Amino acid sequence: MPVYLLSSSTVFPDPEEAEPNGLLAVGGDLSVKRLVQAYAHGIFPWFGLGEPVLWWSPPERAVFLPEQEHFSKRTMRALKRIPFEIRMDTAFKQVINCCSEAPRKGQEGTWITHEMIKAYTDLHHAGYAHSIETYLDNRLIGGLYGISLGSAFFGESMFNLVDYASRAAFAALCEKVWNWGFHFIDGQLPNENLNSLGAKTMPRRVFLERLESALKNPTKQGSWTCIVKQF
Repeated sequence: MPVYLLSSSTVFPDPEEAEPNGLLAVGGDLSVKRLVQAYAHGIFPWFGLGEPVLWWSPPERAVFLPEQEHFSKRTMRALKRIPFEIRMDTAFKQVINCCSEAPRKGQEGTWITHEMIKAYTDLHHAGYAHSIETYLDNRLIGGLYGISLGSAFFGESMFNLVDYASRAAFAALCEKVWNWGFHFIDGQLPNENLNSLGAKTMPRRVFLERLESALKNPTKQGSWTCIVKQF
């Protein structure tokens, strides 16, 4: 199938027309309007430094369904033992910068470039992107960020400076969005780490059907600033 070259229009091709590896389109920009359109159609940007903007709709997605996340006994003991404090939307720029600097197994460099940091910070200011932050002794030591549309949360990246800090942020995110009635948390590409946390692998078609249903609900747009919990 062809890889589409995007124009100034924010319209995307049908996600089902992606290449077998999930690549759907190239080009365009990372404006708030285009990014919101992309996520609303199950599409996300992913590209390296010096590459054009690449847009993906993978044939399979890693998805967390309500209250089906899983934490090991060791993780649960750690969350009860370590006095983590979880906050939301109090340090978005710090979280995304830390995610960009986090080492990734089998990867050199980062896909969270300065261009991506600016784009997602703009999304944050527009009320679509949110950070969940883990603090210990009032120091940011872990967290994650992602996009919220309708009753769906699209996880983007996480970081960990202290063992279990990102797990604590993810546990708090799950508790919060399930209480709000969210339909799922998208983890994008299936991998061993997401599987260990309880992610389900589903084909694109099923994912898009679930997304369509989730988008029938209003978006919790705006700041989520709060202290969620203290473990």
